[in-house]
Amino acid sequence: MFSTFVRGEGGNISESSALSISAVYACTQIVSGAIASLPMHIYKRETDGDKIRDYNHDLWWVLNEEFSPRWTAAAGWQFLVASKLLHGNAYAEIVRSKSGRVKALIPIHPSRVRPIATEDGSRLVYEVAPDTTIDKPSAEASKTRIIDQDDMIHVAGLGFDGVKGISPLSHWLNNPAHIARESQRFARSFLENNSRPDFYIKSEQNLTDDQFNDLKEMLEQHRSPANAGKAMILEGGMEVCPITMPLKDMQLLETRKFQVEEICRVYGVPPFMVGHTEKTTSWGSGVSEMGQGFVRFTLRDHLSAFTAELNRKIFRRSMFCTEFDTRELERANTKELFEALRIALGRAGEQPFMNIGEVREFISLPRNAELPKAITAGSAQSEPKSEPAVEPGDDTPDDGDLDAQS
Repeated sequence: MFSTFVRGEGGNISESSALSISAVYACTQIVSGAIASLPMHIYKRETDGDKIRDYNHDLWWVLNEEFSPRWTAAAGWQFLVASKLLHGNAYAEIVRSKSGRVKALIPIHPSRVRPIATEDGSRLVYEVAPDTTIDKPSAEASKTRIIDQDDMIHVAGLGFDGVKGISPLSHWLNNPAHIARESQRFARSFLENNSRPDFYIKSEQNLTDDQFNDLKEMLEQHRSPANAGKAMILEGGMEVCPITMPLKDMQLLETRKFQVEEICRVYGVPPFMVGHTEKTTSWGSGVSEMGQGFVRFTLRDHLSAFTAELNRKIFRRSMFCTEFDTRELERANTKELFEALRIALGRAGEQPFMNIGEVREFISLPRNAELPKAITAGSAQSEPKSEPAVEPGDDTPDDGDLDAQS
């Protein structure tokens, strides 16, 4: 179905041109930055289907701190997500030790990669061009390489046909970005020329060439901001006539606002998140509701794609798996969070479904760490003392004796 798409008029917009548009840059920054800020946990699958978080797995450092010596994990995730958003494909080479252990991930720009289906069509290999960021590459680094699919992370976007995904720059983003870019150029040119002309000069007599040049030179001087408010001296029956052309007739602002909404629609980003504050009620009334909606309807698609690719390439047929932790983005305010955790622990006699270790892990605290003594002592002092049970024959006075004593 995706083969029926055609190029937009004016040719495909480039990555640098797209990122010069504030709405495209903001959407790319928000989505890629949000994912780059999420921790990625590694879990061990149990035979009963439960998953236990592994705090000491060797790959935690690679996935959360450093992809490779040149790439921090945050920069790597942001690069990969931006590649998927702009080009429809994200690539990272898997570097393994001789024993097969994953040592590093090296992001590769999509312009350097050409996926190729094998002769039987069952697998992919990747033709990777040399890295142009290396100033003086070695003989080995200046060669085109072929990488097997088992050693390449490839996350494709919408329109994947078994080889690669469709580039938003070439299709869905092409026309909105072109219009937005041309609107920016027009606005810049419009303002650089002192916006619209406010007047024209009418003369009943024909001007000589010298008179016309003198008048033009005078008008050019008044175009600068420093001389814009100074009075002009006219002669020979010349008359200044104002021009009325409201800005609303050009629809410039409306056009630019609509293109912001179009670009946000392509990326699934709520317009209010890029500073477009109109029509935001459909995303909820609170920041927490808006954040939850953004995670559920936009980020989940990207997170699932990256998680599935990592698990099938790095943890293939093993008992381990990895997941992004989205709780920080989905978390409600502190009061609502702690109220929910109290219910989970069995508040007011309700049936609990979490223990204290699970609650502590949920709020990113050590699962089995002991509470500080000050907190423990304070909790003990705050607990109400129970009344001693009255045994048969006890001398404790009953209500009647108390009344008699009073």
